Parts: sequence; C-alpha cells; structure tokens
Amino acid sequence: MSSKPGALSTEARNLHWLLTNLVDEVPGLISVAVVSSDGLLLLSSDPGQNAERVPAQGPAGPRGSSADLATIVSGLGSLTIGAARLMDGGGVKQTMVAMDEGSLFVMSISDGSLLGVHATPDCDMSVVAYHMALFVGRAGHVLTPELRSELRQSRERAGAR
Repeated sequence: MSSKPGALSTEARNLHWLLTNLVDEVPGLISVAVVSSDGLLLLSSDPGQNAERVPAQGPAGPRGSSADLATIVSGLGSLTIGAARLMDGGGVKQTMVAMDEGSLFVMSISDGSLLGVHATPDCDMSVVAYHMALFVGRAGHVLTPELRSELRQSRERAGAR
C-alpha cells in the first residue's frame, strides 16, 4: 500500500493500467467494470467513477453509468452461478449475452470478483473474450482482499469530492 494518504498502491495503479490497456486495445468496447463478490463496483472505464481517470471509449454504457453495468454484471453473475449449481456444471468461467444493439460479457476473476464488458454489436467476440482472459489472468492474483478494500475506499473518497 502507498505511504501517502489517498495515494494508490502500486498494485492498484497496475490494475488501473490493465483496465486502461483493455479499453485502449480492444475495438468495440463501450463500458468495462470490475465488480467485487458482493456486487460493489471496484474499477470501471467510466472516467467519472475512478479516483485515477481511466478514459472511456465510444458511446455511453447502460444508462451511461458503469454503476449500472456493475449491477447488471453482479446480477448476471449470481444467476449463472445458481444455474451452474442446479445443473452440476461446476464453476462459471464466462457468460455472454448477444443483443441486437450490443453484447455483454462477464468473466470470473477471483474470489467471486467479476469482469464485465459491454461491447458494440459488431465487436469481434473472440477478440473481446481473449483480452478479457488476459486481464483476468493478470489481475486475478493481485486482486486480494486488501486491494479490493483499497479500491473501495478510493472510490468512496472520489465520490465524496
């Protein structure tokens, strides 16, 4: 953790960088959210939602808010986990919803945390899934309970400004 009050740790800054890289590298992403197991938004591509600004690309996400995307991701994650249990399907790795005007991808990160991506209808789904898997592989081992707590506190401080 950082020694300066309000400053982000190296791990938190690296996670912000990974998210920015995901948004910058993958064409067709509208909105991205990292959600904790209890449904709280930890990190997003919505520049108004992060203590460190992460640039958004393209049109606004659901209702224009990453908080809305986080709610959707959390609910869909819970639904698919319940379905997998009922079907004895094991753990849920990825969920994808194709819509007329876009796509929604949800991927498990670690300890119940989720990565959610809202993309344009013409996105290359395999490219989105591949880059999401890269993000999950890189972020999964650093998204510790301590880092989740730091990200929550950072969002709370940013919201209080």
